[in-house]
Amino acid sequence: MEIRTFTETDRTELRRLFRRAGEGAPTASLWGHEESEAAIYLDPYMDLEPDSLFVAVVDGALVGYLAGCLDGATFPSESERLEKAIRKYRLIFRRKPAAFFARSMADLAWSAVRREPTAGDFDDPRWPSHLHINVAPSARGTGAADGLMNGWLDRLKAAGSPGCHLQTLVENSRAVRFFERMGFTKHGPTPLVPGLRHHGTRLHQQTMVRSGA
Repeated sequence: MEIRTFTETDRTELRRLFRRAGEGAPTASLWGHEESEAAIYLDPYMDLEPDSLFVAVVDGALVGYLAGCLDGATFPSESERLEKAIRKYRLIFRRKPAAFFARSMADLAWSAVRREPTAGDFDDPRWPSHLHINVAPSARGTGAADGLMNGWLDRLKAAGSPGCHLQTLVENSRAVRFFERMGFTKHGPTPLVPGLRHHGTRLHQQTMVRSGA
């Protein structure tokens, strides 16, 4: 297995990997429109910070990736990327995304009545770096995720980052255990993620942090 940084020639294959890498996970697809989801969670990393985008390669094929950002202050926030995608792809006029956002609004109202927080962006100068990681089902348990994370941690150390954060789901216990093994710890509350469901169940955001590298 080879772990290396993204090159422009990877773009098409990485987009295909994005489609299948999250299979089986609660966030495999948020609202059933792959192009807009990639525009939020993959394309900006290819375009704006390719040196922080790592890929795992087996027999010449991409089997996993880690999209990182050294300093969130220099990168569009998730909320900004989401708003841009909604406008560009006219998501409120598409059946599946429209249903997701309608459910999101209902969840926000439900949380407001209960005076409970909902998931959102994370901004703390102690942990300015962040990451997303995905591995194809066929490559899980092969060391691909470890290799990607170790490549990212080496980059954080070389760049002198004071710390890194990520956001996963409380209900994704496998992911939480992996990140804990990699030195991340749970941080803060676990608010509802508006609109997101897995087998009909509401899901909750888990922020995790790692100081230094």
